[in-house]
Amino acid sequence: MTQDPLSRRHAWSVLIVSTFAFTICFMVWMMFAVLGVPLQKILNLNETQTMILAATPVLSGSLIRVPLGIWTDKYGGRIVFFCLMIATVIPIFLMSYATQYWHFLVIGLFVGLAGGSFSVGTPYVARWFERDQQGMAMGIFGAGNAGSSLTKLIAPAIIAWAGWQMVPTVYAAIMLATAVLFWFFSYSDPKHLVPSNVTLASQLKLMKDPAVLRYCQLYSVVFGGYVALALWMVKYYVNEYGFSLATAGFLAMCFSLPGGVLRAFGGYLSDKFGALKVTWAVMWVCWVAFFILSYPQTELVVQSTQGPKSFHLGLNATVFTVILFGVGIAMAVGKASVFKFIADEFPQDIGAVSGAVGLAGGLGGFFLPIMFGALVDLTGIRSTSFMLLYGTVCVSLVWMYFSFRDVRNREIKHSS
Repeated sequence: MTQDPLSRRHAWSVLIVSTFAFTICFMVWMMFAVLGVPLQKILNLNETQTMILAATPVLSGSLIRVPLGIWTDKYGGRIVFFCLMIATVIPIFLMSYATQYWHFLVIGLFVGLAGGSFSVGTPYVARWFERDQQGMAMGIFGAGNAGSSLTKLIAPAIIAWAGWQMVPTVYAAIMLATAVLFWFFSYSDPKHLVPSNVTLASQLKLMKDPAVLRYCQLYSVVFGGYVALALWMVKYYVNEYGFSLATAGFLAMCFSLPGGVLRAFGGYLSDKFGALKVTWAVMWVCWVAFFILSYPQTELVVQSTQGPKSFHLGLNATVFTVILFGVGIAMAVGKASVFKFIADEFPQDIGAVSGAVGLAGGLGGFFLPIMFGALVDLTGIRSTSFMLLYGTVCVSLVWMYFSFRDVRNREIKHSS
């Protein structure tokens, strides 16, 4: 069934304004990636406390995804998306008046609601398009992850101009304007309302399925790792290489930008080569990259015939950024390929499985940055964050190798 011209105009208007709104929501969701740097000094926080602060919005944004998806099915994406954005405006603004650590933690939980916008916008956008265009529409909408890069450009400039307190004030105004813009350029269709039978209990039951557990682990690496690094990299560049906040934000964008906008490309590759081959390749790219990035800055002293000689081993900022750029591309592709698995293996339960896997990815984005900070506090070595990610990828590769062994054997027999 083809759409009439008016429906097509409405569909593209919904897609464009929803993608813009999701970009702004993701920008707000990741604001502590930059704010955490000055707040660490002002509040005299250690690395673990700083990363708990940065990860708090990720926790609430992940946990709210399931009910938001249910409400979107029941009431429609337009009203839920609009109310979600409006609900975050006051908490964002109040952050500029926070003075104590617990103030930021409590406010961060409410600001984090913006991160749940993904589970609203995805079904809202998809239902405006025919089945053969839904993948494209969801891929374009998913590029709103690039809001993580946007905050790394805007927030350092605002801090340099008027101090950190101005960042929440400006972000609150942007969120309010975005909500109003969204309301005037989005549409609703009663035919898109569906009775939702997805509950938290049904999603927890899915966790008994080994395949669902596997995809939860994979997504906690490619999406959880992406969110964790997006929160971590500005601090890493400032403390490891001594860059200014503005320069660190720009360099960190080299990771988060491709990790956000290339998700649609990952969907194309998964359709062409299959989710297994693409995800397997993604994990090997991450395995090699994290192994290299894990090596700390090292000074060696060797006793030679002419006396002691010193050697320095470590990545300079240029090589580090190039490798991180490659990781961003790999994670963008991996985020799409994991959901291709879900669409292929659970066509009847795609909503419930996607919700469970998305929740696992979000929780990965909450726990990983906290563990980054704890490892630095324990060891004093910043590259331990990449050692941890290297370990998670090792688990993924081993799990994939044994769980997909029968699939590979069938492919080998078929090819021979």
